[in-house]
Amino acid sequence: MQSPRASTTDDGAASERTASVHREYVLDVRIVERPTAGDETVYRFEAPEHRGIEFDDPEMAELYADVYFDVNGFCEEGTGERGVPPEVIQAGRDTLAAYFLTRPTTDTNWVASFYGVKTSKVERYVSWVQRRAEEIREGARERGLE
Repeated sequence: MQSPRASTTDDGAASERTASVHREYVLDVRIVERPTAGDETVYRFEAPEHRGIEFDDPEMAELYADVYFDVNGFCEEGTGERGVPPEVIQAGRDTLAAYFLTRPTTDTNWVASFYGVKTSKVERYVSWVQRRAEEIREGARERGLE
């Protein structure tokens, strides 16, 4: 699994010109894809009231977006390097498992071990979060909140 990169600054106008939207969601939430100086690509999750975070893997950026919608948004600022936003903690085991998967050096085996379950159960947790997030986004679209 690829690690997210905390990012709170822009790399300048040149990177903005080459950035493109990887995935756009409702409520001004999106994932922006941009090349780095090292000829790699990063995927930056962006949302109102959120400092933004970059991922090497687009699937992890999308999962992070699903967690964001599942808990009706959250802000990681002030949680520290190893902290978890209270909204994620309060959301329950499946949301916390999905959030853990978006963190550096954490994979399905680590989450399964943490909870004392099989990896297939962790995969089910993630699918539940993804399903709820899509239902929330669909509800927002139906209400015209795009």
